[in-house]
Amino acid sequence: MPKRKPGFEAQLKELEQIVASLERGDLSLEESLALFAKGVELARACEQALQAAEQKVQILLADDHDTQQLRPFQADDER
Repeated sequence: MPKRKPGFEAQLKELEQIVASLERGDLSLEESLALFAKGVELARACEQALQAAEQKVQILLADDHDTQQLRPFQADDER
């Protein structure tokens, strides 16, 4: 059975942990570089997930003429 890729929230949490570790500054150069590389990988994966979600939202908001209309997000309490 293939290994399942962690979800967006898990990747974001891991990225936050990496940032916290790097900010402490108590790692060796090699450890810092390895964590930085992993952080860049996670940041790219999160960005791709956000872009995919944005595309889905745009598709859902498409009007009857198959053109996409971007609408500003309004929370329920802003209406």
